[in-house]
Amino acid sequence: MGTILNPRTDTESENQFLKICKNRINGLFVDKTDFINETIDRFDMDNNLIAFTKPRRFGKTVTAHMLACYYSKGADCKDVFSGLKVAGYAGVKLINGQEKKITYEEYLNKSNVIFLDMNNVNSKYRNYVRRTAKIEEVSDIVDFTEYLVIKELKEEPEFAPILAKAGISNIGINDALSEIHQKLHISFVFIMDEWDLIYREYRDNETLQEKFIDMLTGLFKATEGLSCFSLAYLTGILPIKKYNSESALNNFKEYNMLMPGKFAPYFGFTDEEVARISSHPRCHISKELLKEWYEGYKIRLYDENARTYRDFDVYNPNSVISAISENRCQSYWSNTSSNAEAIRLINMNYEGIKDDIINLISGGRILFDCESFNNDMTSIENKDQVFSLLVCLGYLGCSEEGDFLRSAYMPNREIRSALSSIVRKQPWFNSMPVIERSEKLFQAIRSLDAATTAEIVGGIHNSPYVSVIGYNKEEALVFCLISGLMWRAESSYDSYRELPAGKGFADLVFVPKTRPDLPIMIIEFKRDYTAEDALNQIKKQDYAARYRQNGDEREVLLIGLNYSSETKEHHCVIEKMPQKN
Repeated sequence: MGTILNPRTDTESENQFLKICKNRINGLFVDKTDFINETIDRFDMDNNLIAFTKPRRFGKTVTAHMLACYYSKGADCKDVFSGLKVAGYAGVKLINGQEKKITYEEYLNKSNVIFLDMNNVNSKYRNYVRRTAKIEEVSDIVDFTEYLVIKELKEEPEFAPILAKAGISNIGINDALSEIHQKLHISFVFIMDEWDLIYREYRDNETLQEKFIDMLTGLFKATEGLSCFSLAYLTGILPIKKYNSESALNNFKEYNMLMPGKFAPYFGFTDEEVARISSHPRCHISKELLKEWYEGYKIRLYDENARTYRDFDVYNPNSVISAISENRCQSYWSNTSSNAEAIRLINMNYEGIKDDIINLISGGRILFDCESFNNDMTSIENKDQVFSLLVCLGYLGCSEEGDFLRSAYMPNREIRSALSSIVRKQPWFNSMPVIERSEKLFQAIRSLDAATTAEIVGGIHNSPYVSVIGYNKEEALVFCLISGLMWRAESSYDSYRELPAGKGFADLVFVPKTRPDLPIMIIEFKRDYTAEDALNQIKKQDYAARYRQNGDEREVLLIGLNYSSETKEHHCVIEKMPQKN
């Protein structure tokens, strides 16, 4: 056993999956082991090459470690998986020409696993290049990767004589595995975590990238290499690099944030899983708050039973657990190293991306086409490719609108907070029209200027960012106010939709966080009625009652807003609620 060949998985420090398994006793463990079922079905089959890519902090490494725990001969994990979802696996496979009913124990800890954590390899390589002693034939990180694998293969007593007799050098992983396979009839499970590290960390070195993809191509496209593997699993952020519009490893079945396919429930925590966690006594944060902060990655899955597509609401798993552990919802995204990449992409400003990003943060949607995206960080040539990359990095969610057509949106409050912070620090921020519009709308409301308020809302309503959410619906009007006030009010106000108040639920309420000099704004929306009807409902239902208790003397503004689908006009009335005597 080493760190690459049949890695040790018997301690929590060496395996993240074992570490999170401890949370089984405190309610924070989410059982995703039924993902192993999918790999069992593919084991030794034609579709046994899987590439599974998703953003940082979405559990890629945990899943890779889970597979290592399950397949590796270097582990004894029956007790770990007993009682988990994978233990319920039951299937039928053709083995040695005979149909056989199998359980999850069929492949449990019986395979030779090659596990490559490319972050770990990169760290070792950087230490290696700082040393004066050089290893013969090792000139870059690709050579070094092959060297590490072959070194451990040569240290395995069963393999060493075969490799010595064949004269396998330090470089030549494909030759080494082929020799072992031919002589011993042994196949391997290959797991590579962060497969795309070369494309991210060495983004400007095309020669190195081509050498790396050539190594993988030799393993998984050449007949001799491919026969050595019962299963291969790649994880990363970026989908497999495309050359000339075709994937360099097109025999891998890819699942990513742009095209998640059948694995949608494994891209993060599902709504049901978060509901289960939030009901645990240790969790002191409501499911609704967790949803507002960390959900929003809606991923479409085809339901074979219903014969239709349905959307999964996926949460950022790391952020959910962090929030519960810290007992505080905040942006746990702010320290991610991809922030610099997001800044670079936005500042490219292809086709007005700066305006688009600001409108996305404000709640709008943007259509883009992901077909031309080459799955790297360097060959970015247009806005479609920028949005495709931002989706892969997790800064945007997207919904499918056609074969390659996607609708981009801001997934949740966490990402909105992270991107808002990035945008506010850019030198061009204060000069953007949307920022100026936000201030103008706020001042119009505060000065009871109903005509200007209606005019600005009408301008937002007529923008292309609204059309995707249903132009003629009241929901579109809610969006117009939220997006219009967002940049002016975000730092100083909390906003609430459908807030229980008085005798009903107020459509939208803005409440100052700390400043008593700012007004509370209660807003009611109507479609095909009148603005006066909306204002009267606020009064009749006594939505402001909660702000006239315990001597609360803050200013309260009542705002009624109506849209006529016949005249396409907006009307507004604004009143200042009288102070209580």
